[in-house]
Amino acid sequence: MWRPTRWNDLGVGLSDDEQRILREIEQQLETDERFAQAVSPSGLYRHSARTVRWAVLGVVAGLVITVAALQVHFLVSFVGFLTMLVCGLVIERQVRLIGKAGVQDLAQTLRQPRFASARFRSRPERE
Repeated sequence: MWRPTRWNDLGVGLSDDEQRILREIEQQLETDERFAQAVSPSGLYRHSARTVRWAVLGVVAGLVITVAALQVHFLVSFVGFLTMLVCGLVIERQVRLIGKAGVQDLAQTLRQPRFASARFRSRPERE
């Protein structure tokens, strides 16, 4: 079965004006840094990663509340436990949304230096 691999293979041709507009849009998208950052692998998962960070903080806070509130009242301690439970569920959901590929992209982004221009460059050896 024949399947088109490119738009031109579909048999739908664009007029010269449409092709010019398409080229202009492509050029604008290539120079738009905010757009490039938003669709980069690190940009796609940034919101979920931020949510996971806050949820981890919530788990730690819930643990502190649970342990500290055991001396006060068991119901206050239970609220701390529920906080930990909810934050744990938020973490699980966000990690599922990110998926395996997203986790790998985030890990690779974290390993890279923050500023590409600030990378260590070794000096050439003197002869």
